[in-house]
Amino acid sequence: MKLLGISGTITGSKTKVVIEKALEEVKKNHPDIEIELLELKKYNVQFCDGRDPSTYTGDTKEVIDIVASADFYIIGTPIFQGSLTGALKNLFDLVPPSIFRNKVMGFVATGGTYQHYLVIENQLKPIAGYFRAFVAPSSVYVHNDHFSSQNELVDANVLERISLLSEEIVFMQKALKNTSHVKQFI
Repeated sequence: MKLLGISGTITGSKTKVVIEKALEEVKKNHPDIEIELLELKKYNVQFCDGRDPSTYTGDTKEVIDIVASADFYIIGTPIFQGSLTGALKNLFDLVPPSIFRNKVMGFVATGGTYQHYLVIENQLKPIAGYFRAFVAPSSVYVHNDHFSSQNELVDANVLERISLLSEEIVFMQKALKNTSHVKQFI
């Protein structure tokens, strides 16, 4: 099984820190799971223009292929202007919905106000619903106050929630893998 962490931003580093921590938790507790981190800031991804995704080349094709190769995901975004990043939305637009169908997604978000945690509920989870993906019950919102001045996660409650999310997505993925007969009804 392959877990892909997606840092859905082309700026900053807090979201990547949270995604990395979640991936570390999975690797520590489930060393048999293949882990990969996709940082959108490292790629020059084209804007989605509605064409067949198989016609993209270069970094855009590579990113689509990386996403397609995963069995399940931890997806993170900083919250800008009360919404997910344009980079993450563009990724969702580029990847064919069938790639995400029947796969598990866990969400994390970072932001500067405590009200922005609702973006996970009001924007990210409905996108997953459109893809017919399975969403972990937990999600993690991390405020700027939860980081040290060296950009390290220091809030014990946040670290506990990251651990819980990591276990939930693995549990869900393994349960789905072991009940492949369920997929015929989904």
